[in-house]
Amino acid sequence: MFTRIGRFVVRRPWLVVVAWLIAAVALTALSPKLESTTDQTEFLPSHYESVQVADLEKRAFPGQEDHPAAIAVFQRTDGGAFTDADKADIQKVATGLQAKHYAHLTKIQADPAAVSPDGKIGLAQIYADNKDLSDATVTDNVKQLRVDVKELLNGTSLKIGTTGPAASALDAQESGDNTDGMIMMATLLLIVVLLGIIFRSPLIALMPVVLITLVYLTANGLIATAAKVFGLNADSSSSTMLIVVLFGVGTDYLLFLLFRYREFLRAGMEPRPAMAEAVARVGETIASAAGAVVVAFLALTLSTMGMLRAMGPSLAISVAVSAIAGVTLVPAVFALLGRGAFWPSKAWKREPKNVLAQRIGALTARRPGLVATVSGGLLVVLAIGALGFKADFDMGSSQPKNLESVQAMNDLQKGFSAGKAEPTQVLLENTGGGKLATDQLDAFRDKIAGVAGVAQVSPAQPSADGSVAQYSVSLAYNPMEDKALDLVDGQLRDQAHAAAPSGTRALVGGNTAVLADIRTAVERDYTVVFPVAGLAIMIILGLLLRSVVAPWFLMISVGLGFAGTLGATVWLFQGVKGTNGVLFSLPVLVYLFVVAIGTDYNILMVARLREEIRDGNDPREAIKHAVARSAPTMGAAAVILAGTFGVLMLADNSMLQQMGFAVAFGILLTAFVMALFLVPATTTLLGRRAWWPGLKEQAPNPAGAEPVLVGSGRTSG
Repeated sequence: MFTRIGRFVVRRPWLVVVAWLIAAVALTALSPKLESTTDQTEFLPSHYESVQVADLEKRAFPGQEDHPAAIAVFQRTDGGAFTDADKADIQKVATGLQAKHYAHLTKIQADPAAVSPDGKIGLAQIYADNKDLSDATVTDNVKQLRVDVKELLNGTSLKIGTTGPAASALDAQESGDNTDGMIMMATLLLIVVLLGIIFRSPLIALMPVVLITLVYLTANGLIATAAKVFGLNADSSSSTMLIVVLFGVGTDYLLFLLFRYREFLRAGMEPRPAMAEAVARVGETIASAAGAVVVAFLALTLSTMGMLRAMGPSLAISVAVSAIAGVTLVPAVFALLGRGAFWPSKAWKREPKNVLAQRIGALTARRPGLVATVSGGLLVVLAIGALGFKADFDMGSSQPKNLESVQAMNDLQKGFSAGKAEPTQVLLENTGGGKLATDQLDAFRDKIAGVAGVAQVSPAQPSADGSVAQYSVSLAYNPMEDKALDLVDGQLRDQAHAAAPSGTRALVGGNTAVLADIRTAVERDYTVVFPVAGLAIMIILGLLLRSVVAPWFLMISVGLGFAGTLGATVWLFQGVKGTNGVLFSLPVLVYLFVVAIGTDYNILMVARLREEIRDGNDPREAIKHAVARSAPTMGAAAVILAGTFGVLMLADNSMLQQMGFAVAFGILLTAFVMALFLVPATTTLLGRRAWWPGLKEQAPNPAGAEPVLVGSGRTSG
């Protein structure tokens, strides 16, 4: 199939290029806008209690427009206690903001009692008419409020900071926009510089930027269309990952093709036949590598965690488009450029010595047991660190410390309980539909207030028909730290359920409850997503290699790479940097990115091994040839791909830093330890048994004979 594709593309390159241009323009212009959300209750299944709370709130309080959106935190500029005049100024500022009549901020209210016991912190509650507090209609109003309040503070001794869900969403959005731009520029610069060093050609250095930008536009249009047609939700964190994946994977596939194309040119072939032969030889490798990544990403649709379930289809589409471009658009462009693509360098004409790669290949062929033991032992040592993994669900702790919402939250917690900003919601419902009795409501409130770790419980707020009552519960802990999650998912829920009078039911919801349910969902995902993705990748490896043996030792090596990557990340961030934990979804992300994308290099290596054996080499000679010829391609691709993910470490957000390090380190570990040493050494030890039941008809090539390019009549050079 790829032989026919290669011939078609090099014969009609202009047709292929124009078709891609039309597709990119049409999809960009006609595809719907991709909507995103950060409301995790939209992503969790209905059987989770936090989702049931949200549904009950909609039914019981249908006209409720006052959703706590943000908190204005007041202090004196000198840090002292408030005077009576200061307290009057707080009321005046709140009244002045209310008079601005923001479109979606329904109420701005300063309670005279909302002053800390030491008299140094005062609060004003800000309510919105939209439950999704990350929606632009709300965050834009908060942004304007921050501007307007400066004028109202003139002539007072007060200063103010805004925090809470909407203010945090605004800061995260603005910080994320800056991060996306920075990551895009750093990624492009990295690709251009590294390709310029490798090929010494400005055209090749710049070509991936142009081609992958075209692929990015096409993929974005397809993702938006798919989201609209199939009703998929998109998570706001997907855009950064989409940029990195497209440029990283797209450059990988380009390098797979370009290195083999250059190899055939050196063997004396003309440019267009050489490109057609390169597509024929590498097309299956690219398709298999992309297939492994796509099925791994699609396995995320089995996740119950919103961020991952939304990210999976988007990334799968982007990788599939990159693979299609790798065997159509890229060869078409280079068929048009011919040898001029390498201008002004002449180095492409000379066969590189690859001394180090040849020595590695010779060592692996000569001492496979030693190489397998050392490389496997290194992975095991790194994997020990994974035993100390601690999941961190505190999204706020990952944000830059200089954001107004972060600083205001720190100020608030100096005077009030940590849970004041984002209280937990407890609902009591009469399942028979009748009105709840006052004594029932008071007794239930007392039981909840008596739970250790609960700082304050508001009086019951009944629904219009009196069948549902809502309590606002402030916790003594940060709403997103482990103690709060354990409390809500344990003692608080247990006590609320037990204290519900006969004929009623109690439900515990709010952001802390959502995170607790997400924690449960992630733990479930580990037992579902991992096995499904691993099995799918094994099937693809089996189809590519026509073997039932090779996929097993390849996946075992990849499993060691996963554990080693996670262990190194835990040691760096929890050990060296002293964080409370690492991103709770990191194991899933590392598994999918390192296992799926990192498998590209295993596929590249074993596909070349199979090719060398088919050309008549015995297994040890095949190892020497395959390592020597694959190492430069693999090394260049891994450095660039790891570099694009490593760019995430430049972000201010510590979650992106952890993700960037883990994936970059995992890719380097996969390429330079697993694919370069462990896999070839293991294959050498197994010999022809590694390819069972395939390749039985092959016989060793006479000693010293060069392998022949099947169907080309030329040596591989």
